[in-house]
Amino acid sequence: MPAIDPQHVLWSHPADERAGRPLLVLMHGWSYDEHHLFALRTRLPDDLVVASVRSNLPEAGGFAWFPSRGNPIGDPQPAIANHAAASVVDWLTSLPRAATVGVGGFSQGGAMALQVMRLAPDIVDYAVNLAGFVVDDVQPGDAVLASRPRPVFWGHGAHDGVIPPSAVARTERWTSTHADAQVRVYAGLGHDVAGREVDDLAVFVEAHYRPAPESVRR
Repeated sequence: MPAIDPQHVLWSHPADERAGRPLLVLMHGWSYDEHHLFALRTRLPDDLVVASVRSNLPEAGGFAWFPSRGNPIGDPQPAIANHAAASVVDWLTSLPRAATVGVGGFSQGGAMALQVMRLAPDIVDYAVNLAGFVVDDVQPGDAVLASRPRPVFWGHGAHDGVIPPSAVARTERWTSTHADAQVRVYAGLGHDVAGREVDDLAVFVEAHYRPAPESVRR
C-alpha cells in the first residue's frame, strides 16, 4: 500500500496546536474514507488531537485497507495487513512527538488499529476496535503486549452479520491474553457504530488518553 497521504488526513486541531498533546488516530472501514469516523471527535475531550486517516487503496467507491480480492472478510492475508499497518506506523513516526497515542477504527479499521499496536507496541498506548477483528498473524510485538497489555476497547453488535464468527472467536482469544480489554456486545446492533457504543467509547478514551504518571508507564 502507498504511504499515507497527508493531504487526506483530517485533523481536529491546527498544526501549531498538535505537538506534545495526546493523539488519537482513527481508521475508516471498507468503502469509506477519512470523513467516516471524524464526527466522533465531538464526543471526545477537547484537548485530544484527533487525526482521521485515509487508505490510498480505492475500492467500492471509497477506500479499503485490505482489497476484497484474496482477502476474505475477517481474514485478510497477514502480509497485506502488515503492509497497510506499516504505512500507518511510518506516518505516525513522522509526526511530532505526542503525549500519548491511541489508535482506533471500524471494521477493517478496527483490525488496523490492533495490527498497528502489534507492530509498534512501543508507540501505541491504547486501542479502540469497533466491530473489527484481529488479524490471524504472529508479531514480535505480541510478546510485549502479553507481558504488558495495553487498554483496548472492543465494541460490536450482537447482530453483526458481516464479521464471521471465526474472526470474532480469534479476536476473543487474542484479546484475552494480549490486552487489558473492555469488551462490549450491544443488543440490537448490527455492523455499525451507534448509540450506547459511542457513549462507552467516549468514556474509555476519557479514561486512557492522558499520560500516566512516569512511575507506572512502561
